[in-house]
Formats: sequence, C-alpha cells, structure tokens
Amino acid sequence: MADPKGFLKAGRETPKRRPVDVRIKDWREVYEEQSFESLQQQAGRCMDCGIPFCHQGCPLGNLIPEWNDLIWRNEKPDAIDRLHATNNFPEFTGRLCPAPCETSCVLGINQDPVTIKQVELRTIEDAFNAGLVKPLAPDRLSGKTVAVIGSGPAGLAVAQQLTRAGHTVVVYERDDKVGGLLRYGIPEFKMEKSILDRRIAQMVREGTRFRTGINVGVDVTAATLRTKYDAVVLAVGSTTRRELNIPGRELKGIHQAMEYLPWGNKYALNEISQSPIDAKDKHVIILGGGDTGADCLGTAIRQGAKSITQIEIMPRPSEERPSTQPWPTYPMIYRVSSAHEEAGERLYSISTESFIGNSEGQLTALRVVETNFADGKFEKVPNSEREIPADLVFLAMGFTGPEQNELISTLNVEIDQRGNIVRDENFATTKEGVFVCGDAGRGQSLIVWAIAEGRSAAAAVDKYLVGATQLPAPIEPTARPLTV
Repeated sequence: MADPKGFLKAGRETPKRRPVDVRIKDWREVYEEQSFESLQQQAGRCMDCGIPFCHQGCPLGNLIPEWNDLIWRNEKPDAIDRLHATNNFPEFTGRLCPAPCETSCVLGINQDPVTIKQVELRTIEDAFNAGLVKPLAPDRLSGKTVAVIGSGPAGLAVAQQLTRAGHTVVVYERDDKVGGLLRYGIPEFKMEKSILDRRIAQMVREGTRFRTGINVGVDVTAATLRTKYDAVVLAVGSTTRRELNIPGRELKGIHQAMEYLPWGNKYALNEISQSPIDAKDKHVIILGGGDTGADCLGTAIRQGAKSITQIEIMPRPSEERPSTQPWPTYPMIYRVSSAHEEAGERLYSISTESFIGNSEGQLTALRVVETNFADGKFEKVPNSEREIPADLVFLAMGFTGPEQNELISTLNVEIDQRGNIVRDENFATTKEGVFVCGDAGRGQSLIVWAIAEGRSAAAAVDKYLVGATQLPAPIEPTARPLTV
C-alpha cells in the first residue's frame, strides 16, 4: 500500500488554477503544474481499504490503489504500466472525466477523497515526457479487416484495441480531423489538441488507418462497407441535439452549443481568423447547466462577451452529498468549474417561455419564469415572469441519440424507444457483423464509459472474427453507473 498513515498526515490538495485575469486572455489549459512531491503525498493518502470501491466507481476498473502506491514510491514506469493496463487514454480521462472513482473512494465516507484524477493525469504526462509511451504494434496480422465509424473516445478505444490484436482497422471520420467531440466539442482551455494529436500519432505508428472527411452512408455506402470489411463498428456517438421548440426559436442569434464550440476551437488554434458565431460585446444566455454549458461559458468569456448568464431549469443542488444519494454513488452536488470562476451568473429553477426579437428578426431577450419542482414536475411560480436581455443564446441541453441519417437507414439496424441503436450482450446490432459501442448504443454518457465500451466492444469483435479473444472486456452493454 501507499503511506500507511498518509490519509492522517495530509489533506486533499488539487493543482492550482492560473489566475482568472490571466487565463481568460488565452486558450491554454487552466491548471498550473503541481510538484511531484506534492503529488506523491496525495497518492500516499490512498488507504489500502481492502475493498477498493473506486474500482466500482470507474467502469474501466482502473487499478487505482496499485498505481497510487507506485507513484508514492516513485516507480513511474511500473505506474504507467498499471494505468495503461485498463485505460487506453488516461490523458483524456485525467482532464475530462468527472471522476466517479473519487466520489466512491472509501476515504470519502468521512473525509475528502484521494485526488485520483490528478495522480492519473500526472502519471501519463510524466510517462509521455520520459518516452515511456511507445507504439504497441501487433506481432502478426490476422488477415481480418474492421471499419470503425466515428473517432471519438469509443471509436479510438475500439480501434486501438483491435489494431493491437492484429486486425487491419480503418477509422472513418466525417470531420476534417480525427477526434470527434474530443477535438470539436472540448474547448482548448480544458484539453489542448496537441494532447489528442500525440495519441493519434501513436495509433498511426501502431497501424491504425484514419480516413477523414468521409461521411459514411453518403461518400461511402453501407453496402460497400459490409462487402469490404469483415466487421463494422458504429461509434457515431449521441449527436442529435435536444431542441427547445418555443415561440421565437427561428430568430437570429439562437444556436445549438455544438454549432458554436467547434468554431471556438478552430479560432483558438489559429485555423480561422474570425469565428462566424462571435460573443464579443454581446449579452450571452446559455440554456443548460451541465459541462457543455460551462464550455460555452468559458469560450464566450475568451471572446469578450459583455455578460453571460447560464440558466438551469432544475433547482440549485446542495453543496454537500444529499442523503438520498449516499456513498459510493455519484452525487448531484453544486460544482464550480474553471469557467464558472471566470465570469457569468448562474440561475436555477428558471424556465424559458419564449424568445423575443426585433422587427429584423434578431434576438433581443428571453422571457423566463421561475419554477418549483414538486411531485416530479415543474410548476410556474405566479407573477415571476421577466425578461432577460440577450443577443446570443446557446442551447446546451444534451443529446437524444445518434443521428438518424443515411448510414443508420441503409444499414437498417434496429433503434430502441430511447433512440439508441439496439445491441445484444456482445455489442452486436441486429445486423450480422455490425457492432455498436459508446453513446450510440448507451445514450449520452461520460468519456470514461465511452472508453470502457470501446474496449469491451473490441473484445466482442475480436471473438467474432477469430473465435476467441484475449482482449479485456471491463463492462457489459447493460452496465450502468452507481446510482440510487
């Protein structure tokens, strides 16, 4: 174990964020580097609890006490080996995962939990810096071919696993670069895209092939795929955006979050000189209180928005774990992201009634009303209607399933009542040789679940192709997070 008395000696300490007035002037990641000595101390807080519930909190089954102990002992090469044993991309999860492992940490029953996420991130970053992350090309090829549609975390995970198993894997991506939402949905200040590019470079050296700018179903038919490849994996994500069909929706200045964020990323990387959707000197309203809304907030701040208001229909969560969401479940508590520190107002229990515009069809305001949530439904508070000035509105209310496009229709896979692609216990769709993983089959979820799904689907595809597999399968398609 790590330091036997570590959790008694030290409290929880997370890396400091760069000063707000400094970081809003650039697009770089917001965290300052933490000293390794401090990190060792944090890893030493892991208490060898006997039954590590962090394993249950993490769908990847990360060997958290093991690499905490190795970091505490300064055995970095062994630490990265244990980390990579269960997670293809710890540099992604270490930045973007909300860390359900930490909320299920045994120390967290009556103290602040171990900073698992930070130890994970520092382990992989030190490994990259030391040249310990090397391509793992297969010893021999199987002669089998696989097409992976989509290059988000699930698609990248299934592709890397199958490539290492000896199959010839081609990843199709309709955007101009690989990465899916990792590239175009995650702002640069949360994860710089050089982090993604270096992992893609490793995958290329291992033998994975990438085909960008190809809209499968249009540029390449589903029939061609089924003829050309021995198996097809759908990792197309849950990209159908939830709409808000209220009066005034047609006004200019109302955009889906994913219409906005990609332009911010392109601008941050100097790929464009001006974003087509620019928040400079504008009153910005964000509808939705989740991470995507916070991403819009941080982007708008860096564009120079005059004011930013984030609106959530649900009541404000408590700052402590609710009694109805006991340990080790992931609690719905009030969280402050780096973007929330920077600017803006957060309003809760507010419902948007209509959008208001001028004679030229330009958005000018929102009409909202306060709500009470009782007996599972929202009730309007009498005489609480008001207007909030708005020049731009971003809808960040989540996603409802994969797009029902030419690919889905021509493959003729079955869709369930929630809009997700139907699959069996082996991640197989209703069509022979076609598999699905990630949000397309599960519904909107976390990056760590996407990677776990990719690894498990890879094992299922490998067994389908050659009759057996040695690839790990951390979860079943029916697995769900720890909830009440």
